[in-house]
Amino acid sequence: MARLELIVVLALVAFTIFAFIDCILAESSRVRALPKVAWAIIIVLISPFGGILGLVLGKERQGGAGRSVLQRPSPSRAPDDNPAFLRSLSEDKARDARIREIEAQLAELDDDDPKK
Repeated sequence: MARLELIVVLALVAFTIFAFIDCILAESSRVRALPKVAWAIIIVLISPFGGILGLVLGKERQGGAGRSVLQRPSPSRAPDDNPAFLRSLSEDKARDARIREIEAQLAELDDDDPKK
């Protein structure tokens, strides 16, 4: 019976440590309702229920299950519909044209070299 009690106590301590570390390492933008410090105190003081509360209520989940319609990411666009991608193509063309121009100037300078 003592071994079972020891296992239960160790499991509760391990769970509390896990919940505490998860709370501390969570991004501040994902923490809900209270500041991270308050959640950390609740997790430690009201163990194991604080850990359960911290994991369930304390932070937003990453993924589609808990998201509302307003929080869903916009669907990705095809490259030909993305203005930023199209802008980068025109910048690439301008850069390539500038490189060709400089190479042509260097080739002219090499042709004019009197040492040859």
